[in-house]
This record gives sequence, C-alpha cells and structure tokens, in this order.
Amino acid sequence: MKLATSPTPMSWPRLLSRRRYPDQPQLHIVTNAAPVRGAFVQDYDRVVFSSAFRRLQRQAQNVPMPETDFVHSRLTHSLETACVGRSLGRLGGRLLMEQDAALAEELPHFDADCGDIVAAACLAHDIGNPPFGHSGQDAISAYFSSPAAEPFVRTLTAAQRADLQQYEGNAAGFRILTHTYAAHSSGTAGLGLTYATLGAFSKYPRPSAGPAAEQAGSASERKYGHFQTEAERFHHVAQDLGLLPKADASGFYHRHPLAFLVEAADDICYRIIDFEDALKLGLIAPEQGLQLLRDMLADPADRPRTVQWYDWREELGYLRARLIGKLVAETAACFARHAPAMLVGEYDACLIQELDCWQALQEVQQLSVQHLYRSRPVLQTEAAGFEVLAGLLDAFLHATFDPTAGARSRKLLDLVPAQYRAVGPQADLSAYEQIILLTDYVGALTDQNALSLFRTIRGIDLPKGF
Repeated sequence: MKLATSPTPMSWPRLLSRRRYPDQPQLHIVTNAAPVRGAFVQDYDRVVFSSAFRRLQRQAQNVPMPETDFVHSRLTHSLETACVGRSLGRLGGRLLMEQDAALAEELPHFDADCGDIVAAACLAHDIGNPPFGHSGQDAISAYFSSPAAEPFVRTLTAAQRADLQQYEGNAAGFRILTHTYAAHSSGTAGLGLTYATLGAFSKYPRPSAGPAAEQAGSASERKYGHFQTEAERFHHVAQDLGLLPKADASGFYHRHPLAFLVEAADDICYRIIDFEDALKLGLIAPEQGLQLLRDMLADPADRPRTVQWYDWREELGYLRARLIGKLVAETAACFARHAPAMLVGEYDACLIQELDCWQALQEVQQLSVQHLYRSRPVLQTEAAGFEVLAGLLDAFLHATFDPTAGARSRKLLDLVPAQYRAVGPQADLSAYEQIILLTDYVGALTDQNALSLFRTIRGIDLPKGF
C-alpha cells in the first residue's frame, strides 16, 4: 500500500522570482541594502507606460462614456486598486516576517517586494478587458456562440472554441502582458514583466477547457486565465515559480499566494468605490449610503468627532478612506493567517468573505447592482455594445476568411494594423490564431473608438479629418 504524501510547498524565494519573461536571468542579488528601483517597481512602471494601460482612460468602469469626470474609468479604478494592493502586500508581508524569523532573515525586503508585486499586478488586472465594461466580454462570447460565427469556429478544437465562446478579459490580459506580435515586434515578449508579477496577476491559473465557472468549487476556478495560444507560456511561468499543479485537472494550478491579495484589492475597490460613484450620481439616496458605510466602520458611540461636514460628499470621502483602511488591515491579517495553507494548495477562497463585515459588503454590492449596474443608461449603452462588437468582429472575420472577398473586404483589412493580421512573419498562422489576433484588435479599442469605427464601416458617419 502506497501512502499519500503531502505536496512539496511553494517557496517564497522562488515565488518572488525577478527573472523576466521569457528567458532573462535573475540579476538581483539579495543584500541588506534596498535597491533604488527594484525589479518589481520596474514592472509597475512598464505597465504605466504601456499603450494598453493608457487606453483604459477611455474605457468605462461602470458608466460607459460618462458625461461627468467624477465617476471612475478603468484607468482610475486600476490606479486605486494598485494603491490598495500595495498596502495589502506590504502589511501582509510584514505580518509574515513577524511570524517567521527565518523568512525575515532570508528575504529582508520581503514586505516591500510583496507590496510592489501586488501593486504592479493590480495595476494590470483590467488591462485585457474589451470595450463597454463587463458586458464587452459577454458580447464577444455571444457573437462566437451565434450562428453568424459558425463558419469561423466549426473547424476549431473544443478548447479553442471555449476560448472564444467564453471570452475572458483575464486571459486577454495575460496575452497582452506576454505576447509579441511578429509583424510589429519590439524585440521583447509583451511587457517583459517578472515571473513574480505574472504569477500574482494570474488569479485564475487554468485554461478555458474544464469545469464550467458556475460549477467550480474554488475561487481560482471561477474563470480562466489564459487562451490556448498562451497555454505553453503559462505552464512555463508556473514551472519557474514552482506553482503547484492540481491533481484532478490537467493544466490547472494552485494560485500564487499574492494573487489572493490582488483579488482582494479589486474586490475592496469595486465594492466601495463603485458604491461611492452611485451615490455621487444620485442613484442611491445619500443618507442610506452613508449610514451603511458608518455601520461597516462600527465606530464606538463615544468616539470623539473632530471634523464638521459642510456637504455630505465630504463625509462620503472620509468614510470611504477610513473604511478602505480598515478592510486593508483585516484582509492582510487574514492573508497572514492562511499563507501557510496557500503554500501547500490547501486554501482557495476569497479573503474578503472571511471579514466580519462581509454581509454588509454584499449589501453594498447588491445596491450597486440594482441602482448603478442596472440603471437605464448603463443597460442601453451595454446593449449597444453587443451590436457594435458583434458588427466589428463579423465584418473583419468575413473580410479575412471569405474566399470571395472583394474590394470592400480589402478596404476593411487595410483598416486593421499589420500586427493584428496574418501578414509578413505572421502569414502562416492558423485560423484560430488569426481569429485571436482580430479579437485582440477589437478588444483593444476604447468605448468611443469601437463606436466610431462601427459607425464608419457601416457608412453612418464619415471621418472628420486627421
């Protein structure tokens, strides 16, 4: 009889690898002197200066193409999530160092490194989302599941079809961070980030093929994290970091422990700050919202009040800031408690679900769903997004694969940049890879760019100049 053995745990020195994807050596030498600008700070900077990150300023967080500057875009949401993530990583890392003297001696800058890694991964966490908010993913999935797309997907494998018919922004994000377009190569793979940041970014370390999201029994399996085009690439990253493979599913891995903090930072920000947007837009009664935030803070009745509010918005900002600070402290403590279990793949849940105020956070989210996410202007714009994205994909796919392509198709393809087409070094790409390239192009458009391009190719509007 063969006894079951416990898995070899993941190790923090390996999980914090400074090696850059795909094959650059780990040059950093651990010393007692903190580096002026470490590898993970460089990751953060590389994301900030990327064109993929810059376009997030014109992508909706919740309100597509808002007329006010006081609601969040994907860019402001990503920046705020990175700030929260840095605090979570540094505090969680500090707590682990206090618990483990050997860890603190081996990795003297462990807390700072964790903060920088989580901040960089948080900054990039929405970088693969298509236009029109979360409904953009649904629109792409719906198109590739429709009869209109059947001529293009019928020859693909089941796993390749799943990539398209269950389109996932997280997988598109991993592709952006690691993929180099042969027709427009800059000489590096994607953004050239460290393996540590790529691991922390990967909240769902699994391919699309596998259990359906609604049947998944763990936080890391609710969605998927890479397309078939990046399967070998992700496996390479996972192997370098020493992520533990799951025994019951091929290609599934246990999360990098810092991915739990990336998820928590996003959860905290979109729940609290989206709720703040709903209040500022007048979609939720101010007093109702303020009281809910006060209840979550749970200040003692005798706590002295030193600030006088002249406007309810001032109090809203104050409550939001204090509440995020409280949630960061409680979540970091929860992470430190569960980190040993994470290292052996025995913990796979959302950290914020263990917080005392979890039910109140759920109430906040339900109010946002009811009054913000399902508000009429949002629903109308998202419904239009289905038509826009489906129309663009259909036009470009027909232009690419229709053997009877004429002058119109040639004109359409000329509108697509070379790096998104099977030309030059990419001329021999498979049909699946060509579809992914075209989806990359459509997914990289901002809300306004997508709408303008759709109206132009339909002849509804003409360009107004350069």
